[in-house]
Amino acid sequence: MTPPPRTLLLSPRTTATGQALAAAARGRGLRVETYATWRTPDAWRSLPGASLYAGPLFADAVGREVGIGLLEADPGWLAALPRALTRRDIALTTVADARALRRPAFVKPPNDKSFPARVYPDGSRLPGPDAVDDTTPVLVSDIVAFDVEYRLFLLDGAVHTASRYARRGALDVAPLHEDPLRAEVLDFAARLPYAELPSAIVVDVGRLAGSDGGCWAVVEANAAWASGHYAADADRVLDVVLRAARPVGSFGDRDARFLRASPHRV
Repeated sequence: MTPPPRTLLLSPRTTATGQALAAAARGRGLRVETYATWRTPDAWRSLPGASLYAGPLFADAVGREVGIGLLEADPGWLAALPRALTRRDIALTTVADARALRRPAFVKPPNDKSFPARVYPDGSRLPGPDAVDDTTPVLVSDIVAFDVEYRLFLLDGAVHTASRYARRGALDVAPLHEDPLRAEVLDFAARLPYAELPSAIVVDVGRLAGSDGGCWAVVEANAAWASGHYAADADRVLDVVLRAARPVGSFGDRDARFLRASPHRV
């Protein structure tokens, strides 16, 4: 008997990447369903082989209801990288400690969007405890400028598809195979410590501007199930998403340690 097709679930928020993934999924004969609200229809709670493309908050709200496990990098992965791969000092701390900063720094939550990721003049400009809990983990980074940036969709420790997405801080999108720095991007990607990443993940990298011009560095890691694809091949992006968001019981030991924790509340 032929098994039923997998289902790709999409959040109510329409995005270019969601539309591209939906088209790629239908091209494979997969079922595609889009949420109308933040409530899961009863008929979807037992979908075989369900996957999800959505933002972190929506994924937290519905993922457990449909039995989907979500892969993401360890919150401290970026901070634990050697400086040769980051070209800046990065620390994993709490938002309470970050509020004590009295210098400019780039501050972001590692794996969600509980507050905007950007340069803050000092810690007093971060959201207060009434908006963000004191224990929320954050990455605090030295400020660097990237000349050009790329998004890499990684599968089993290799670049599965990729896209340029910015030049000098402005959106500038092109498939990696059309970019003159393709060889340099792939050479730098080969240096990443894949053993400390899930089998399906997104890593952004870039070439620095200024005094470090010409040096390559990791920008950040992102969950594949919540990342925009820019000009990457949508069908190959779908491969990564289907691996990164799938029935929670289907993950082996290697990936199980990278499963996103279920929220206490949403």
